[in-house]
Amino acid sequence: MRIISLEKYKGKTYQTDFDNGETYFWNLDIISEYHLKEGMEIPQSAVEEIAFSNDFRKAKERALYLLDYRDYSYTELFEKLEKSYSEDICYKVMERMVELGTIDDRRYAERLARHYVEVKRFGYYRALSEMKRKGIPKSIIEDALSEYEDTVYERLFELINKKYYRYLEDDSGVKKVKNALVRYGYSYDDINAVLDEILSDRDN
Repeated sequence: MRIISLEKYKGKTYQTDFDNGETYFWNLDIISEYHLKEGMEIPQSAVEEIAFSNDFRKAKERALYLLDYRDYSYTELFEKLEKSYSEDICYKVMERMVELGTIDDRRYAERLARHYVEVKRFGYYRALSEMKRKGIPKSIIEDALSEYEDTVYERLFELINKKYYRYLEDDSGVKKVKNALVRYGYSYDDINAVLDEILSDRDN
């Protein structure tokens, strides 16, 4: 294959036309790296290598751009990239992101656990569900949430007293509060234990 035209297309992107009718749009850095120029003969295997390098460069830049705005799990970012790039490109980019330390599922899980438990006041099951949606492996989620096992009652007491105490006037209100706390991700056993103590203290 011979390059018959190599012209600037837009920004740092150059249009590369070959004598077999194929056209590629490659970044100037890739053009320079492979010393490409008009009239140059390139075997098909080299063209494929250059195209892969160009796509890898674009996908890596896309990944870094996304990570500038928020954290992603490995799975989340892979799925984002896979919409535009091949599986091979995505795996190579993710490997590079892990090497750079920009993707770390354990660190991400710890941050999410802190947010869901300490800020949102979610119970274990709601936090687990939300984190699984982010594509984090269950074993890593469980490790991150284990730090909060001993504070379940404390969080429930605080949540009930701040948000639901006024509804505990009758059985109907208590039932509504229980349902709300289940949606928050707390177990019935924990909810009942804390409510029994709160109601007992109130009635004494």
